[in-house]
Amino acid sequence: MATEEDVKQRQIIENRARNISHNVRCTECGSQSIEDSQADVAILLRKLIRDEIKAGKSDKEIYKKLEDDYGETVLYAPKFDLQTAGIWLSPVIVGGVAAGIWAYQKHRQRTNVHIMALNLVRGVPLTPREKETMLDILTPPPPPRKWWWPGK
Repeated sequence: MATEEDVKQRQIIENRARNISHNVRCTECGSQSIEDSQADVAILLRKLIRDEIKAGKSDKEIYKKLEDDYGETVLYAPKFDLQTAGIWLSPVIVGGVAAGIWAYQKHRQRTNVHIMALNLVRGVPLTPREKETMLDILTPPPPPRKWWWPGK
């Protein structure tokens, strides 16, 4: 008959095993943890984890063994390194560069308009492209068509 101490020890092992199993991806299913999966490999991995706990290994050592045997993708929380940082930060960097280019072009466009206006005041003739740009800027847009107004 199991003593109270044995029951507590089994509960501790079971809780640790479930905690680790929730953080390990099933290599066959891919989208489930080995705790939720009923695939053969998941059952074997759960048994391996329990055996490692009974052998006295720490959680860190068990995760390291699983990562060494099955690769980093088996863990739901991969370690943070330079490659992972690059993957996560690349959208922010691309967005920042795009915003910078857009702001620079807007600034340059406004600056060019001011320079053209100064040149007009000073009497410096405009190039054909500058004339076209000035006309585009100074010509008001046509009034919007009203879809409910007949005849227009």
